[in-house]
Amino acid sequence: MNNYFVILAAGKGKRFGSNKLKQFVIYKNKPIIEHSIDKSLESNLFKKIIVVVKDTKLLKIKKYSKQILIIKGGKERSDSSLAALKYIKKFKPTNVLIHDAARPNFSIKLLKKLVLELKRNKAVVPITYSKDSIKYKIDDQIYNIDKKDTLLTQTPQAFKFNDLFKLALNQPKNITDEASLFINNNQKLKFISGEIQNTKITFQNDLKNYNTYFGIGFDIHRLIKKKKLFLGGTNIPFHSGLKGHSDGDVIIHAIIDSLLGALRKKDIGTYFPSNRKKLKNIRSIKMLKPILNLLKKENFTINNIDINLICEQPNVAKYRNKIINSLSRIMNLKEDKINLKGKTVEKLGLIGIEKAIACEVISSINKND
Repeated sequence: MNNYFVILAAGKGKRFGSNKLKQFVIYKNKPIIEHSIDKSLESNLFKKIIVVVKDTKLLKIKKYSKQILIIKGGKERSDSSLAALKYIKKFKPTNVLIHDAARPNFSIKLLKKLVLELKRNKAVVPITYSKDSIKYKIDDQIYNIDKKDTLLTQTPQAFKFNDLFKLALNQPKNITDEASLFINNNQKLKFISGEIQNTKITFQNDLKNYNTYFGIGFDIHRLIKKKKLFLGGTNIPFHSGLKGHSDGDVIIHAIIDSLLGALRKKDIGTYFPSNRKKLKNIRSIKMLKPILNLLKKENFTINNIDINLICEQPNVAKYRNKIINSLSRIMNLKEDKINLKGKTVEKLGLIGIEKAIACEVISSINKND
């Protein structure tokens, strides 16, 4: 294994429109650049990982191993790439992969595929095809381009080091990726299928598509005789129902709290206080609807909900499909986005002696704008 991984992160990101350099903006709970660093380390494919930055003081790399080397980049992308190649030449690398830090969503599987293809090729570049109609203009004439003839190149791009280094020494300043060097010099390269999720973060709106939030909800109610049992908005045949100011539907109550948690909007009691006579015996379905409307108003969609129904009886497996069908209908959510698991407490406590039922829910939601 004589592979080296270069992460280019010295750009100013002017189009991103932020006072903070794009590559250090938090994305999925950590700086954008760290996704590339972490994946390259986790892959165990590389002897050294070279991070090229505008200022070496910007990246705190102490938590990483000695595999990580930080160097200063140049004014243009091509300058930074050449600086990295000159730096690693002393290590006599066999292969080098060049990657833009603004693409944090590539997979380790793609890295492995690129390295594997280098056994038979001098240059390997991942591509996708345009989903949009493409046109070009010459003077005042507009022409159509067949989408099948357009190749959208991605990074990482993989190369035999010596072949890339020779071309890079004489590269023009305006190249946008290393594949261009091979194309401009009529050198053969191998295209492989890229990854749809491996998009480049260019504008702040590109981040908003990935704003995912999670919330947890929990509820528990006593069981009482001579009351209907409602779970997930549907009536379940049982000897008792759940005591509560409403119909006591622990599943829907836990869903409401989980959604409010993901929205950072306090809790169910804030919206439906138990001391309001108007809400006495209200069906929980009616409580859920305004929360779903709140999600829609703030431009969120539900990714999925995961439910643990905690009881000795009724048997959850027996009624799982009925409950999921009910929730799917109420929430206008596909059934495969809803998971329901049954849990017992080994006869312990009120739940164990069939005097109560509890429920916990985790919800995932996405901001759409």
